[in-house]
Amino acid sequence: MATSSLPLLLPQHPAKESTFAEWKPQRHLQPPQPPVTDDARTQELEMAAARQMLDGKALKKTRPRRTVDYAGGMGRYNILRKLQPNPRYVPYLRPSPPFIIDLLPPKAYPDNAATSLCTKFVHTSTNKIRCPVNVVVWTPEARRVLTGSTSGEFTLWNGLTFNFETILQAHDSAIRAMQFTHSGSYLASADQNGVIKYFQPNMNNLTAWQGHREAIRGLSFSPDDNRFATASDDSTVRIWSFEESREERVLTGHGWDVKCVEWHPTKGLLVSGSKDNQIKFWDPRTGTALTTLHYHKNTIQALAWSPNGNFVATAARDQTVRVFDIRAMKEFAVLKGHKKEVCSLAWHPVHPILVSGGSEGALLHWDLAVPDPNTRASQHAEPPPITPRATLSQAHDSNVWSLAFHPLGHLLASASNDFTTRFWCRERPGDASSVFSGGGEKPPVIVDMSGQDDDDDAMVPGFGGDGAGWWGQDDAPGARANGHGDGAFAQGGSTDAGDFEIPGFGNADAGGPLPPQEDMYGGGSDGRQGGGPNRDDDWHGPRRGGGGNRGSRWGPRSRGRY
Repeated sequence: MATSSLPLLLPQHPAKESTFAEWKPQRHLQPPQPPVTDDARTQELEMAAARQMLDGKALKKTRPRRTVDYAGGMGRYNILRKLQPNPRYVPYLRPSPPFIIDLLPPKAYPDNAATSLCTKFVHTSTNKIRCPVNVVVWTPEARRVLTGSTSGEFTLWNGLTFNFETILQAHDSAIRAMQFTHSGSYLASADQNGVIKYFQPNMNNLTAWQGHREAIRGLSFSPDDNRFATASDDSTVRIWSFEESREERVLTGHGWDVKCVEWHPTKGLLVSGSKDNQIKFWDPRTGTALTTLHYHKNTIQALAWSPNGNFVATAARDQTVRVFDIRAMKEFAVLKGHKKEVCSLAWHPVHPILVSGGSEGALLHWDLAVPDPNTRASQHAEPPPITPRATLSQAHDSNVWSLAFHPLGHLLASASNDFTTRFWCRERPGDASSVFSGGGEKPPVIVDMSGQDDDDDAMVPGFGGDGAGWWGQDDAPGARANGHGDGAFAQGGSTDAGDFEIPGFGNADAGGPLPPQEDMYGGGSDGRQGGGPNRDDDWHGPRRGGGGNRGSRWGPRSRGRY
């Protein structure tokens, strides 16, 4: 039989097994790498530096600015709410820093308060004219931070990149209190001389009048914004009609300076704290004192209602913070952890977390979901002591005068007597430098002057509105009204201090102990603003008048808030 001439398609020898090893991903095991540098951007910066040198100006070091933006987390959370299999489903967050992109807003973790501890240092912002910062508030749309200082200036900081935006000489003396209306349409502020002023969101001054004879220490709006209350060193609390700028009632009953006043979030109820160590609850309709609490042993310095209105927290010079349940009018918890007097308080907008700031410069986070009053052996027993959930022992170099949470709860702003406003965010998941125990390194001091010269043009866009619910309340308040208008700020220079390296948190005593207040303020003056009544110097008695004669363009200068 003839042999076939067809070509042989199969190989002569059987194929050998492949010796190539299977590829396995390895890049996820490496630490996060910095982004690739843009050559065109680098060349542009070099040319700008060369032009600056030709103009005879000092060369500025450009540093990428850290940004804490809530838009990514809110977008993921809104998508998740549409796709989640059940209302309480939340994806597992892997404990590794790169997975911070999966971190959702605090509202997504209603049962986990640990996601709302703002203990990671982000940025330090400082004015060029250094003076103590007394008040800090977030603007209604929560994109900017407004601070009031002892120089009488409003300073506006960006809430995402924390850089300076603009400045305004709002008062002739130290600003002691300010608050936006719940609708976000107006801002009311008060100063050391007892003057009250109204501002629009674009900082246009509407009116001003003499409200008290002495310094106003506190200001709080009613839930419907029709009235507001002020507390003063003249030992009175006054209720004003907001629209008419007219005094409606004078609440008398405190025996000494009234240091703080807060209106209940939803009810016709006022609470005030005084230098006579008393906490008084008032009926604003009749002007009568409903009850008086005698728990603190020294001056009440700060008050704060919980967002649901069931609890009121008080801070005093006896180094304690006390929380009262007004439904039973009983003491709910005693918070002991500060080494010196407690100056400021702030409740988290979502979780039952309370943050307190002390005169030693420490920030303490308290988780009040831990104690259960029903587990006590006796209803008359002393409330159990609670240890801080997180401690930043060197957050500031001096008194922390004011604290303010972002309405979403992912950022905390703190204003201090050390001339700085500092911003704190939540920890990264799985971060080795996390601070959930005592300690905290002192934040670095790095001055960033980029883009903040006196000749830079300041732009003040209009402000919008947003709201957030709190602690068991699913319904968030309605959107706040927008205020638009041309910026009426007086242009001024300011600097902010940032850091490129992320600081770790170590031993609580890493920076050494802070000097006592008597040494810092020079005797018993308590660091008060010159020309105003002295603050809480209980050992020397109430001082009226007096003050330093050190002249400056802002009047008498002093390191202290009071």
